[in-house]
Amino acid sequence: MRRDDQTLLAVVGVTVLALAARLVGLGERAMHFDEARVAYWALRYHESGQLSYRPIVHGPFLQIVNDWVFAVLPPTDFSVRLAVALVGGLLPLAALGLRVWLRDDETVALAFIIAANPVLLYYSRFMRNDVLVAAFCVVALLFVVRALGTGRAWLAYLGAVALALGFASKENALVYVLCFGGAAVLLLDHRLVRRATAGERTAIALRMWAVDVCDRLVAWAGSTKRGAGLVCLHIVGWALTFVAVVAFFYAPRPDLWTALGSPAALPGVLGEATIGSWASFTGTWIGGTHQSHPYLPYVYDYLETLVYGAPVVVAFAAVGFAVDGYTDGPGRRAVVAFATYWGLVSIIGYPVATDIRAPWAAVHAIVPLTVPAAVGLAALWRRAARTVAPLDGRVGTNPISAALAVLVVIAAVSGVAGANVAYYNSTAHSDAEVLQYAQPGNGLKTTLEMEVKPVVGATNDGQAPNVLYYGTASPANGEAVLHVANESSADQPRVGGPNWHSRLPLPWYFEAYGAEVTSTAPGESLPADPPPVVVAMDWDRAALEKELPGYTVHEHRHRLWGKRVVIFVDQSAARQA
Repeated sequence: MRRDDQTLLAVVGVTVLALAARLVGLGERAMHFDEARVAYWALRYHESGQLSYRPIVHGPFLQIVNDWVFAVLPPTDFSVRLAVALVGGLLPLAALGLRVWLRDDETVALAFIIAANPVLLYYSRFMRNDVLVAAFCVVALLFVVRALGTGRAWLAYLGAVALALGFASKENALVYVLCFGGAAVLLLDHRLVRRATAGERTAIALRMWAVDVCDRLVAWAGSTKRGAGLVCLHIVGWALTFVAVVAFFYAPRPDLWTALGSPAALPGVLGEATIGSWASFTGTWIGGTHQSHPYLPYVYDYLETLVYGAPVVVAFAAVGFAVDGYTDGPGRRAVVAFATYWGLVSIIGYPVATDIRAPWAAVHAIVPLTVPAAVGLAALWRRAARTVAPLDGRVGTNPISAALAVLVVIAAVSGVAGANVAYYNSTAHSDAEVLQYAQPGNGLKTTLEMEVKPVVGATNDGQAPNVLYYGTASPANGEAVLHVANESSADQPRVGGPNWHSRLPLPWYFEAYGAEVTSTAPGESLPADPPPVVVAMDWDRAALEKELPGYTVHEHRHRLWGKRVVIFVDQSAARQA
C-alpha cells in the first residue's frame, strides 16, 4: 500500500473514532442553559414556521437545520445536538487538506489532536455554534487556498459556501476572516524580513508575489487571452454564491417562502436577510455594551480553560513552532507560522470579543494551534520511533533523549484520554474550567425523563395546565424568578418579562413533552387544585412541601453552583401514568 493511501486510511480511521466519541451517549447530559434556549426556539420554529434573526442567539443555522432534523427524529437532547456532533466529528478530515504542506505523520497527528482534544470533543457534544463556525471557516480557507494552488475554480465556490455556512452559524466568522488577514500580513512581513536579510529588495519580492497570484488567478480561466474577464466573473460568482447562502439562512420565515411565490416581495426579504441582519448584528454586538467588561479577568479565564482543557495542544504547539522554525528542515513553513499567528491573535482577541466568561470561546484558539501542535507531536513521535525501531539495528546517538520523547508522547496521549474521561458528559463543579456555569446536574434530566414526562403525557388534554412554575423572589437580591405574566408570550421571541430565562433549561423539555404551562406571581398562593407538576426554587421547598401532600420532591442542582431547583410530582398522577 502506498504511503499516501496509508495516511488517508489513518485519517479516516481517526475520523470514524471521532464520530463515535461524539455520538455515543450524546443525549445523556442535561441541557445547558444556552443549549436549551436555542433548542427551544428551534422547536418553536419547527412548530410555528416563524423565524427571524436575533443576534443574541447568534446565527440561524442551528434553528433551520434542526427544523429538518425534527422532521425525521423526535425533539430530544440527542437529535438537537446531532448536527454539531456530526460537523465536529468530521473536522479531523480537514487534516487531509493540509497534507500538501505537512508530512504524513504530521497529518495523522493533526487529525488525532482535533479528534481527541477535550474542549473540542466536549463542545462538539454541545448544541452551540462555536465548533460549527470554526469548522466551516477552516474548511473555507482550505478550499480557497487549494483553489489558488491548483487553479481549480470550483474549489473556491465550495469555499464560498463553507464561509457562508460559517456566517450562518455565528457572527464571529467575521473575526475568523480578520484573523486570516492578520496572520497573512504577519506571514508576509516575516518573509519580507527574511528576503531583506538575504539581500533581496522588498519591492522586487512584492512584485514577484503579485505576479504569481495573478498567474494563479488567470489559470482558473485556462487561457491568458480571456483570463482577466473570466477571473472577474469567477469573483462575482463567488460573491453571489456567498450572499445567496447567507441570505437563505438569514431570511425571515415564512416571508422567504411567500417571496418565492411573489417575486415583487423578494428584494425586501433579501434586504432584510442581508442589510437588515447586518444592522441588527452591529447594533447588538458592536454598538452595544456586550464587550464593556474588564479585560484581565476574561483573559485569565480564557487561559485557565486552555491550561485545563488543552494543555497538550498548547505545549506541543510551542514545541512544533520551535522545531519547524529552528531545527527541522530549511526554514519555517508558511502553514505552521500562519496557524500559530492565528492562534495567538485569537488568545489575545477573544477575551475582548466575548460577552461572558465562557470556556467554549477557547475553541477558536485551539483549532489553529492544533497545526503547530501536530508538528511538535510528530517530531517527538519520530524521535520515539527511532528508539523503539532504530535504523540499521543501531540506536541513535542520544538514546536517553529519545526515550524521554517516548515518555512525553505516552504522557500526552494518556493525559488527553484522562481529561476526556473526566469531562465526558460531566456536569461537575470540579470541571468548571472547561464547563460553563449555567450547566444543571444530570439528576435533573433523570427526574424529567423518568418522572415528569410520563405524567405530562398522561395529563395533557391541551387545556388545563399540567406544569406550574411557582413564582418567587430571590432571597439574595429580591429579584423575581420563574413567573411569566403571559405564558403565550413564549410562543415567539421575545418572551414577556425577564423571568423566563431563569427557568432554563426546563422550557425546552416541557415544550418537547407538549406540556401546558402556567405560573404564579411572587407572593401568590398555589391554586386550590395544583397541576401534577410544580417547579420551584430550593428556598421555597419547605413551605411548598406542607401545601403539596402526596407529591414526591426532587431537588437538583440548577447551575454548576449556587442555584437549586425543586420539582414536585403528584404521585396519584404518576401512578395513573
